[in-house]
Amino acid sequence: MCSLRGFLHEFLIVYSVTDSTCMLALQGSSDPGVLEVNQEVLPIPPVSKMAKVEGCIQMYEEIYRMKGRERLRQRQEQQEQMVRAAYDMAREQLKRFDEMKELKRRQEIQELREVMEKSLKETQGQQEKLKEEHRHRAKILNLKLREAEQQRQRQEEQERLRREEGQERLRRLYSIQEELLQLNQQIDPNYKHKDLPKIDLSAYSNRGNQICGLVSGLIRTSSERGFPSQMDVANTEQALKEMRGLISSMQQEIAAAVEEKKRKDEQEKKQKQEELLKKQQAEAQTPAPAQPSGGKQQKKALSVKAGEGTMKWYQQLQDAAAQCAAAFSAMSHSKDSEVKKIRMELQKAVTIPVSQISTIAGSQLRQIFDKLNNLLSGKPVQSVGETVLVTQHPQGLDFVHYKLAEKFVKQGEEEVASHRESAFPIALVISGIWEVHPRVGELFLAHLHKKCPYSVPFYPAYKEGASMEEYQRMLGYLVQDSKMEEEDHFLKRMSGLIRLYAALIQLRWPYGNKQGAHPHGLSYGWCWLAQMLNMEPLVVVTATLLYDFLEVCGHALMKQYHCQFWKLLLLMQENYIPRYDGCVWDGKYLQKKDIPLPKGYLQPSFWRS
Repeated sequence: MCSLRGFLHEFLIVYSVTDSTCMLALQGSSDPGVLEVNQEVLPIPPVSKMAKVEGCIQMYEEIYRMKGRERLRQRQEQQEQMVRAAYDMAREQLKRFDEMKELKRRQEIQELREVMEKSLKETQGQQEKLKEEHRHRAKILNLKLREAEQQRQRQEEQERLRREEGQERLRRLYSIQEELLQLNQQIDPNYKHKDLPKIDLSAYSNRGNQICGLVSGLIRTSSERGFPSQMDVANTEQALKEMRGLISSMQQEIAAAVEEKKRKDEQEKKQKQEELLKKQQAEAQTPAPAQPSGGKQQKKALSVKAGEGTMKWYQQLQDAAAQCAAAFSAMSHSKDSEVKKIRMELQKAVTIPVSQISTIAGSQLRQIFDKLNNLLSGKPVQSVGETVLVTQHPQGLDFVHYKLAEKFVKQGEEEVASHRESAFPIALVISGIWEVHPRVGELFLAHLHKKCPYSVPFYPAYKEGASMEEYQRMLGYLVQDSKMEEEDHFLKRMSGLIRLYAALIQLRWPYGNKQGAHPHGLSYGWCWLAQMLNMEPLVVVTATLLYDFLEVCGHALMKQYHCQFWKLLLLMQENYIPRYDGCVWDGKYLQKKDIPLPKGYLQPSFWRS
């Protein structure tokens, strides 16, 4: 207000000069609003000074109000701009705040995640450490358990060996006692030779009885202790040696007495013949015709051993079989469940098809051959609902080779022994497999020779120190619990094996390679027959095997060797058969000059079935 009144005072002073000067003062104002008002003011009629001043004041007030409103409007616009700017700034700050808050939240989550991961890693590390400690402790425990198990097995093995050695020594004592009793029976105190009435064997008999009593007491004492010692065996062997010496001395004494008696008889006979000859020469005017000798021709001694080449071949086959068995020994003795399963599946894949070989149909026989051939060739085959491969184990092929050859031989001593006609289909499958897989054929011969040494031919000799059971097994007998199988059962098994061998050498698989030679053909059968006739016959065994061999293979040999075969049969009839005591040979083959096809021989029509 002070400034306003000062302004009005100055305005009145200026206005009092002239009216025109007032108007110029107003026009000299720099405010556009005032100019605009001045432009709009109409000419004012002359009034008094006061009225003019009052009008100027009112006009000025109006101008001032207008300027105030204008400033207020500008101020409001500025305030609005400031408010909008503050709002925008607050909104941006709020966004930054939210972003900062979100960033902190994410950082906290990341830190929490890192803490959790770190904790998880530490936990996993602790778990791994605990697992490692557990594995280490388990390994140590397994080692201790294995050592304990091995220790137990060693103790059991030692105990088993001790028992086996004791039982073997006891069996040895029993066999020695049996031999002693047999030898003692040869000493008859009442023995009186018709030509040697003065010979006395009572001293030998008394000593033999003493030796038998000594051995019986020794066996009884050792049995009460449990098992005999090595010293007991040595004492009984010494007693047996003395008994043999006793028998030898007795036989020498008898032989010496007989020889002396024979020498005297020959001298007397020679003297009588000389006297008779002198008498005949004196009485006869012409020489007497020569008379045929009425005595039997002296038999030429034959060999009791096989030839060196034959025995070398036999040993090579046995060595090959032993090497094959050693090649899969780890698989055979493995206790791993997976290996056991593979071994069982392979065994079934071999034994089941071979057991199904029969004369039902040729198509079935071919299916069996294909199955075995595929198995040996490394191809998958189906067996009892399972797919089987020899490559499932590194030693699988050796295992299958060995077991297949073993099963073929087992079929011979069981199936062929009971059903003779089955020799031909089994032999056909063996021949076909042999052509494609020669190792199976060699292993078959090795198993066959071990089961039946007469198929070599080979007569095992008794080895010094071997037990009677071992020798019986070498001869091909089955011995179980110190009891030997019956003779009829033994001959039946040997017959089945020889029949299978005789069928094999004359048959070939019809779908194989016919260009090459038979892997084990008729020439081997001819050699076998010739070697048998060059060896001393064994009672019952040799005659049985020769009959079975000629019945099965005679027709094929006749077709192959013609006259040579008939010469061999004639030689057998004249020089070999007479060596058998009580053996009857009807000679029907020689009389007819023909040997028919064996019963069960597979005709070509069989393969169309």
